[in-house]
Amino acid sequence: MRYKSQSVAYWYFAVAMVLFGLQLVFGLLSAAKYLGPDPLLYILPFDVTKVIHTNLLIVWVLTGFMGATYWMIPDESRTELHSVKLAYIQLILWTLMGVSAIIGYLFRYGTGNKLLEQPLPHKIVIVICMLIFLYNIGMTIKKSGRFTTTEGVLLIGLVSSAVLFFPALLYYENYTVSIFYRWWTIHLWVEGVWMMIMGAFLAYLLIRLSGADREVMEKWLYVIVGLVFIAGILGTAHHYYWVGVPQYWLPIGGFFSALEPAALAGMAIYAYSAMRRSGLAHPNSLALHWTVGSAIFALFGAGLLGLAHTFPAVNKWTHGTLITAMHGHAAFYGAYAMIVLAMIVYALPKLTHGRSEEGSTLGYWAFWLQVSGMFGMTLSFATAGLGQVYLERIMGMGYLDAQLKIQVHFLMLIATGSLFALGVALFIYDFFRYRPRFEASEEAIETEPTVTRKR
Repeated sequence: MRYKSQSVAYWYFAVAMVLFGLQLVFGLLSAAKYLGPDPLLYILPFDVTKVIHTNLLIVWVLTGFMGATYWMIPDESRTELHSVKLAYIQLILWTLMGVSAIIGYLFRYGTGNKLLEQPLPHKIVIVICMLIFLYNIGMTIKKSGRFTTTEGVLLIGLVSSAVLFFPALLYYENYTVSIFYRWWTIHLWVEGVWMMIMGAFLAYLLIRLSGADREVMEKWLYVIVGLVFIAGILGTAHHYYWVGVPQYWLPIGGFFSALEPAALAGMAIYAYSAMRRSGLAHPNSLALHWTVGSAIFALFGAGLLGLAHTFPAVNKWTHGTLITAMHGHAAFYGAYAMIVLAMIVYALPKLTHGRSEEGSTLGYWAFWLQVSGMFGMTLSFATAGLGQVYLERIMGMGYLDAQLKIQVHFLMLIATGSLFALGVALFIYDFFRYRPRFEASEEAIETEPTVTRKR
């Protein structure tokens, strides 16, 4: 850790880990309800556990983004953070907002707008936190006098995320209109500007972990920005099948939404091949596992599985089924959860005392258990979803009757989900087992980090 203010990232990562663990608890609880009987039916019904599960996902990933930014911006700008005090105030407000929102969901206090269920007071706190966040990192970059392309793409992604939250603040009486504008926040976040955030983190990590040339990696970022603005914006239309927009939007949305991860995967493949050719390697190979794994899993979940069911001729049958859950779990985990975990693994040896930079056996177990568990969950959702589509949409069977027929797939879902949860538990334990560091190291500031040549 070259700058003392980077230590604030640890506490953002710590909150993110706690929320990640809670998300897994409510996710497994939601899956178990498909098997029945449900002893918690009148205490924690499915609609409540699912709302908490999905909203915790959004909140912990955003918390991870904030922590990763507070680590990366001082490192890229080569200066201390503008205000550590503001960063801690932001974290306290953000955490209180998240905890109180979860408690509110338990008592059915929410808007009912999927993934944007936060009541208006909570959304106002979110806006305040984002303004503090953007001001803090903006002033840090300004005072440093150094502005890299990686920082620029990250800043554009973060500012755009804040701007695109505006439709979520509005209320519409008409449910169809509400759903239409909801995608202007949700889709343009997760398949638009968040891709830019992921791309910036990916470039930052690959430059430091692989020895890849900064100029080449930042050219890839221009490609990502182009794909986000073309594919991400036009790809919003793949959600419009049931909304009643003109028919020409359907094939446009289905095609472009599947193109977004291509540049990210290409950038990771280039960096990995460059590292192999040059014989250079960073000692933190575990962080490289998470980094390259993020791009590959994003291509699989967001690209391949997205392409598999976003075309209108297919989406006609799969819309609103477990096929959507198949795509959503793999895409969100690969693109956003894994890149946050990659940033955490890269930063932790410098943020904690006594941690080996090479990574621990526990860390590698956490990686492989999570990846294999999520792949198994994806297959479970896929097989259950195919059965559901055939029974409900083609054979005309009722929903509850169809659920009984596909119930066996949820046994596999819970088994693989438990494997994934074990990997998450190991990651969280590995995170907290070393005490945090609050002082900067004495190492000299270099243009780029040192990599070593393999023997």
